[in-house]
Amino acid sequence: MKQLRRTMLYVPGNNAGMIQDAGIYKADSIMFDLEDSVSVHEKDSARFLVYQALTSLVYPDKELVVRINDPRTEIGREDLEAIVSTGKAVIRLPKTETAQDVIDCESLIEAIEKKVRLRVGSTKMMAAVESASGVLNAKEIALASRRLTGIAIGAEDYVTDLKTTRSEDGIELLFGRSMILLAARNAGIDAIDTVFSDVNNEEGLRKETKLIRGLGFDGKSIINPRQIKIVHEVFTPTEKEISNALRVIEAIHEAEKKGSGVVSLNGKMVDKPIVARAERVLDLAKAAGIAVDGEGIAK
Repeated sequence: MKQLRRTMLYVPGNNAGMIQDAGIYKADSIMFDLEDSVSVHEKDSARFLVYQALTSLVYPDKELVVRINDPRTEIGREDLEAIVSTGKAVIRLPKTETAQDVIDCESLIEAIEKKVRLRVGSTKMMAAVESASGVLNAKEIALASRRLTGIAIGAEDYVTDLKTTRSEDGIELLFGRSMILLAARNAGIDAIDTVFSDVNNEEGLRKETKLIRGLGFDGKSIINPRQIKIVHEVFTPTEKEISNALRVIEAIHEAEKKGSGVVSLNGKMVDKPIVARAERVLDLAKAAGIAVDGEGIAK
């Protein structure tokens, strides 16, 4: 099953307790943050804590991501040196504005891989877009490296760059989200939405998650474990969606048995996009703990 990224939980790199407990929560990805959530006076200690966690703690079935500081700075390069050497985490590049930002970071990663004798290309990357320039360059950013597995939008810096603020309906983010999504789909990588900062506004989180799922996003960054359940519920397919997906897969299997290259269901042709949607629905159902098979749905 393809790596799902319904939820990506931010964990401050200077919070030892949260780092230790991060694995008990049910987020798909854990992102240890060495950038904005860590003061300049704690950068070295945070890097050490995250390095120790990656090399000594076990986070079963979790994708591990580390948001580094700007790799053009000494602090960012030290982040890369430590994190890449573990061979355990995806590197998330902050405030990406151009494809060259990705290319330059990749060059640094490759040099470290060779130095510590890791397979070149084994360290994956994500890019976070947080400015007007980044959004306008999203297509080139998403295509800049084969290491990229996802591209994310960071709303707070983005709306500040636009000289506005976040609204309840998110209209100011629509263009940025759409550009990120189109860039991701064009490159064949995941699109990750921004955080919802008001932890106590569960209804607002649910509404925003429905919006971004409807747009086509693969998942959402979150800042509190309490948000995980809500986001996962929104991304869980309905029984009708699962039943339809099962019928599509069954139709494919029946056509294969008959040696037919044409697949139809209820008088309609089943083509590749329909199959891809069906497989995505079943992957989301399984991730939600719903057992599905050709006979039906077992909850």
